[in-house]
Amino acid sequence: MTGRWELLRALGAVAGDPADARTAAAALGLPGCGNAEHADVFVLNCPPYASVYLGAEGGLGGEGADRVAGFWRAIGIDPGPGEPDHLTSLLSLYAHLGEAAAESRTARTAAALGQMRQALFDEHLWPWLPGYLSAVTDLGVGALVAWAELTLRVVKRERGGTGPDGLPLALREAPAPVDADGGLDELLGGLVAPVRSGLILTRRAVAAGAGQAGAGHRIGERRFALRAMLESEPDRTAGWLGQEAARWSQRHLGIAAGDPVQQWWAGRAAATARVLRGQSGAT
Repeated sequence: MTGRWELLRALGAVAGDPADARTAAAALGLPGCGNAEHADVFVLNCPPYASVYLGAEGGLGGEGADRVAGFWRAIGIDPGPGEPDHLTSLLSLYAHLGEAAAESRTARTAAALGQMRQALFDEHLWPWLPGYLSAVTDLGVGALVAWAELTLRVVKRERGGTGPDGLPLALREAPAPVDADGGLDELLGGLVAPVRSGLILTRRAVAAGAGQAGAGHRIGERRFALRAMLESEPDRTAGWLGQEAARWSQRHLGIAAGDPVQQWWAGRAAATARVLRGQSGAT
């Protein structure tokens, strides 16, 4: 598969319906992925929705999803009742705009479509996708590690250079960073919201962290598991979380040198690491 737009559409399809994902993977020359592995990655650990990573609560829907739906409406497309912030939908729209510009009969229309496509990328793909793909890679599901690595290479190529000097709206208006002064509930709320913490704590990462901290893993929602860990082994859990935040800070910087979006994410993760060092009593 060599066409730019076909490539991007197929990469997005891998994150969608499992049957479509296998068809797309075959077209891309990637290993197939079983239903259980697909669900483990895209349902249980890394839901492919922009709102999860750019929304204040770190969950589906809300202002993050509304912002993406607003973009669809602004370019004259009704997002309908589906999932406008799902990666499959976003990459399909991106490819559609690219194809439409290439086929346009006038330079003016082509330029307008190109501006729409660039805005989609700058505002609703690049702000969360590199970190998301890194989290997928951490899961170690072989077939999807290959997909995540390929997708990141393609997305970085689409970005080109360092991109715009400014930040996208979702980061300019991001909620407050992680804060331990408001108590445990406030701390937990920040940790599970990537746009507040700068890191992506998947269910699998939390389970691994419980083992490292010797806190014992509680099956269930991440906030519940983290609460149990911080209550039973507060210093060791905060120490592990601080290490994770520092690792994510360096990871963001390594994605695209000099890129303002990745620098923003790195700074937010570094701030979380400082908060957690204070929680663990480290100097």
